[in-house]
Amino acid sequence: MPASRRVLISGASGLVGSELTRALRAAGDEALQLVRRPARNSEEREWDPAAGRLDAAALDGVDAVVNLSGASIGRIPWTPAYRRELRDSRLAATRTIAEALAAAGRGPLTLINASAVGFYGDRPGERLTEDSTPGSGFLPELVKDWEAAAHGAPDRTRVVTIRSGVVVAHGGGFGPVRQLTQFGLGTRFGSGGQFWPWISLHDEVAAIIHLLGSDIEGPVNLVGPTPATSDRVTRVYAQQLHRPRALPAPEFAVRMLGEAGQRLLLDSMEVVPTRLRADGFRWRDSEIDDAVAAVVRGDA
Repeated sequence: MPASRRVLISGASGLVGSELTRALRAAGDEALQLVRRPARNSEEREWDPAAGRLDAAALDGVDAVVNLSGASIGRIPWTPAYRRELRDSRLAATRTIAEALAAAGRGPLTLINASAVGFYGDRPGERLTEDSTPGSGFLPELVKDWEAAAHGAPDRTRVVTIRSGVVVAHGGGFGPVRQLTQFGLGTRFGSGGQFWPWISLHDEVAAIIHLLGSDIEGPVNLVGPTPATSDRVTRVYAQQLHRPRALPAPEFAVRMLGEAGQRLLLDSMEVVPTRLRADGFRWRDSEIDDAVAAVVRGDA
């Protein structure tokens, strides 16, 4: 990658995308944004992923594409219509970008494509690396198809699929945990022994920037280096917010939230960042305590 990079980002208005845009520009790189309306300035490129439309000319001079598009997994319930949206919003965007890369001739050499730890599914008792097999069920199947779509990019393109954990930040996936805790309703879900993969927003963005300059290809687990259980996460929020934890929410109560509640709150995935660690990445927030404290202080 050149010293000053031109990076095209989809999902640039989202939690991670907006912070990535800010960080790249602060480092002297050029961060362009894909938008679903007519471009308003030289930093925007119009596209319509639902229609599979992205002009290959939008990739002229671009060194890398970072695709962060996709409807929120954290929204419940997963109705049949929302399941379709979860799939379509990811697959259509990724296929559109892969096709544009193929049509671009000498286009970007790197595609960093969002993925998720949901690839692994519920795996209690296992330590999950990038070499672990996929799980079964709706989320693992979705993530497998999502990653396959990214690998539809031409062979000349280095494809990295970032299997992110829950991003700890204002507006991140643990937002409901924080809100419940602030109102004195913080609780442990089920046994509390299930592992919740996590990463701070700072480290999520720093890891993506690290991967832009790396030679790594294929899947990379974007998670904190120290796995944390549900019990630990909810306890840390209670400690940092100086609030008590209520009585545990039993599994049968959580299951009443439907499959989404069960998958998001009860599934266990002890995911470890083997490839990121081996590539020399250094985390700012190596413990869930550090990440939550940064959010409470307003630093994330």
